[in-house]
Amino acid sequence: MFDTQTLPDNVLTTQLKKVVNWARRSSLWPMPFATACCGIELMATASSRFDLARFGAEAMRFSPRQADLMIVAGRVTIKMMPVLQHIYQQMTEPKWVISMGACASTGGVFDAYATIQGIDQFMPVDVYVPGCPPRPETLIEGIMAIQRTIDEDGLPKGPRRPLQVAVQPSYHPAAQPAAVPLTVGGQAI
Repeated sequence: MFDTQTLPDNVLTTQLKKVVNWARRSSLWPMPFATACCGIELMATASSRFDLARFGAEAMRFSPRQADLMIVAGRVTIKMMPVLQHIYQQMTEPKWVISMGACASTGGVFDAYATIQGIDQFMPVDVYVPGCPPRPETLIEGIMAIQRTIDEDGLPKGPRRPLQVAVQPSYHPAAQPAAVPLTVGGQAI
């Protein structure tokens, strides 16, 4: 061991995991999946008034291979879910998911067979941002919660499953009145 008091003033000592976590938390690259009014609030969050750049998450990536934070904003239908799952699988590890708004988290006021009643039935969700639609400040708080999680996690150790939630749906939609076969996630029900 050496005495840190003898080091010059321009030398900084720290742990490698702290530097890596600082770099990861300060450069989140969100992948927006915005479908409804929550998408407008997501766009407002990136504007100059709320300035998402303060938190290092202003570089919205529309390629899943360049993103590590998925923000699902708005309602998601059964036909969209396979696409959303495919995008999630293509994202780089470690990856995080924010469910923004009542529609993405619970289906909201759309209690219909075609609307997913919570995306956590199909993919792990790290942070739920409540509201209908949630204010930009609430989404910023959700991103800060992800950053706190990154600081606590340490160095990534392979693929991570945030909540250990099964990717398969946990509900069965009611049969349709017409004799049309119903599929959820590519599986016949």
